[in-house]
Amino acid sequence: MRVLIVEDERRLSNIIKKGFIEDGFAVDQAFDGEEGQYLAESEQYDLIVLDIMLPKLDGLQVCKELRKKSIKTPVLMLTAKSTTEDKVAGLDSGADDYITKPFSFIEFRSRIHALIRRSHQETSPVLLIDGLELDPLKHTVSRDTKALTLTPKEFAVLELMMRHKGEVVSRTMIIEHVWDYNFDGMSNVVDVFVGTLRKKIDLHAKKKLIQTVHGVGYKIG
Repeated sequence: MRVLIVEDERRLSNIIKKGFIEDGFAVDQAFDGEEGQYLAESEQYDLIVLDIMLPKLDGLQVCKELRKKSIKTPVLMLTAKSTTEDKVAGLDSGADDYITKPFSFIEFRSRIHALIRRSHQETSPVLLIDGLELDPLKHTVSRDTKALTLTPKEFAVLELMMRHKGEVVSRTMIIEHVWDYNFDGMSNVVDVFVGTLRKKIDLHAKKKLIQTVHGVGYKIG
């Protein structure tokens, strides 16, 4: 999953980024409203964390502009204000949820996963395909009840594929959702990661779940 953090308080932004990376997310950061709006309009994200009080362009304006342009990426609004009017203003601008600073990272993390789950129309946080189970909240993966150990990037690639069960996921789509804006790696990096996933997931299983669609990408299920 790939997220954008638009927060001018760099320390807080970096703390949030660290938490996301530990969960296997790819993270881009913007430190003012104009930069945040530019990235949100030019890149594809699974979620945007958007502060209200920002230099150049405030979060409410950014959110309104994104919705006007039919960008439906889930938005979690950060606010230092706790009045009902401020919260209503955030939701009225098009935000999907809000959280008041200071906040518990456990609550923050739960809200993030709930928004992503809602955007994918999933009722349960656990993803399950033929004995392959991935829990984004617990950050665990198992195949036929046997626990598997994945790196954060392997976890992110697998989660993306499982959220698109039965669909072809292109190499470009994987790069855009699993690596950040500054990624400039090897052209075969996706094939390398999918190769290691196959070894961990399909090696001793009767049914091979990860399929290659030659010239396009991969699909699972």
